[in-house]
Amino acid sequence: MIDRRQLLHAGLLGLAALSLPPVALAAPPGRGGTAAFGWQGERFLLHGKPFVIRGGEMHIGRVPRQHWRARLRMLKAMGLNTVGTYLFWNLHEPRPGRFDFEGQNDIAAFVRIAREEGVWVILRPGPYACAEWEFGGFPAWLLKTPDLRVRTNDPRFVAAATGYLKAVGEQLAPLQIHRGGPILMTQVENEYGSFGSDHGYMASIRDALRAAGFDGLLYTADGPTERMLGGGTLPDVLAMVNFGDDAAGSFAAFARHRQGVPRMAGEFYPGWFDHWGEQHHTAADPALVARNLQWMLERGISFSLYMFHGGTTFGFMNGANDSATEPYQPDTSSYDYGAPLDEAGRPTPAFHALRALIGRHLPAGETLPAVPPSPPMIAIAPVTLDQSAPLRSLLGEPVRAVRPLAMEELDQAYGFVWYRARLPAAGKGALQVGDVRDMALLYQDGRRLGTLDRRRGDTSVELEVQAGVPLDLLVENLGRINYGPRMVDERKGLLGPVRFAGKPVLDWDMHPLPLDDLSALRFTAGAQAAPAFHRGRFVLDALGDSFIDMRGWGRGHVWINGHHLGRYWRIGPQQTLLVPAQWLRRGENEVVVLELESDAPPLRVQGRVDPVFETPGAAQG
Repeated sequence: MIDRRQLLHAGLLGLAALSLPPVALAAPPGRGGTAAFGWQGERFLLHGKPFVIRGGEMHIGRVPRQHWRARLRMLKAMGLNTVGTYLFWNLHEPRPGRFDFEGQNDIAAFVRIAREEGVWVILRPGPYACAEWEFGGFPAWLLKTPDLRVRTNDPRFVAAATGYLKAVGEQLAPLQIHRGGPILMTQVENEYGSFGSDHGYMASIRDALRAAGFDGLLYTADGPTERMLGGGTLPDVLAMVNFGDDAAGSFAAFARHRQGVPRMAGEFYPGWFDHWGEQHHTAADPALVARNLQWMLERGISFSLYMFHGGTTFGFMNGANDSATEPYQPDTSSYDYGAPLDEAGRPTPAFHALRALIGRHLPAGETLPAVPPSPPMIAIAPVTLDQSAPLRSLLGEPVRAVRPLAMEELDQAYGFVWYRARLPAAGKGALQVGDVRDMALLYQDGRRLGTLDRRRGDTSVELEVQAGVPLDLLVENLGRINYGPRMVDERKGLLGPVRFAGKPVLDWDMHPLPLDDLSALRFTAGAQAAPAFHRGRFVLDALGDSFIDMRGWGRGHVWINGHHLGRYWRIGPQQTLLVPAQWLRRGENEVVVLELESDAPPLRVQGRVDPVFETPGAAQG
């Protein structure tokens, strides 16, 4: 997704699938694709007839598998005919060479469901996605190689990306439209012009997609500036333009770059996402969105709404940004986005307004389906968390090294690392670090001494310490930056050198805490001081989606029946966490909360049928 700050700086803000053998058309000027789907002049052609893509984006990693079909039916009911979806490399290849396309990660199943529901598919496999997703979708294991550079022609990166795309091709190349599937076209990389202009690298990704079996229509998508369009496109690949609030101006800029091709808004933004500590973004100005969409509909211009349905970034998978004034801006777990379909899959006023607008511009003979019923919601009754376990109880045998090791050097992708070392002096002094990625809580003998917060650019803190007692730093990965030049070196943990009172701190013990398995926790009655896990049980006789209200707590994570819902943080704006109905069960359920900062949390949670977004003005740290 293009960064709005760059646009502001620039001054711009029922399927009848045919089983056909692959037939590549010759590509004289102004024509390309296959017999099943291609283009001629400014028109897309579907089986030889003009076709306008009315698309909307949703991501399988952000929507529980059991909801995929319902969300696609909502997409059709709004008048859309195509779904766009990113693939996130880190979900599908969590370890080098170990691929996962099953269960929640079964992208082929999603594409087949789309075919069954009469929805076409635009595939966006990356290898880079952006999407406010951890590291833009790149797997963290890439960073274990010290000098590897992502999004470049570094042969080690290209080889890894080629292997991933080959595995994707085995799953999805047979589902392209000219082979009887619903995939109309496939994106090459993603908004590369916002990052660089290495056309050799882009050609490598194009070639890897072709080698993986994607022999249908390929395209690129970039923001509406000459630098972005010039840097991110390839002369033999269809190009699209992404924008938020100026369709006419964006397509005028695109026309200066390329003419005689179909015009399409690869991403048209009806909303935006949230960073922790900022105000919640609601839907964009409805009148402005409607004017821009109407402008495209009246001219037969294709588009894809980013997002149609945002969903939730569960677990540790949220990304982050940075800016000229803020060194680090982690994203919330909610990806509501102010989208037409809200986080729980319910139509919003924007949904109905855009549905009415699209309905007035349908081709002859096409009608809007009825809007399906919204998913059931439940308000889970208050739950008391009456058992606790200290986080330190999960510490196993440490990894020892002279200097602190980054999370990736410890062969860890997400979560926490507990660092411990003896200081070279006692008394008062400044603890100085090379960098902290991204939040460190400092303790000595269980006593909280201070915090290092990357959002503030902290690299030192004044301490008063005892002699002979180890210093502990609990460091959390709050999400790797997913956009811009800083993402190329997004290693996590405590980065050295470390000094106290001017003297080096050496000989570290490091305990990885990925928190992907909590089965070793032993809970006892009563409350433990932070950082600690708190557990409660509740009984349900009916199921539905719910929002767990975390107001009153400090900062941490929540699990329901072993499923990691994501982060909460008192600074907002997100104050609730979505609980999918599929993760609940009739009878007894378990909720576990990891509270990192508050020694006196309310030890009580409850469910709501609606989310809460608040940014307390008094708490920004």
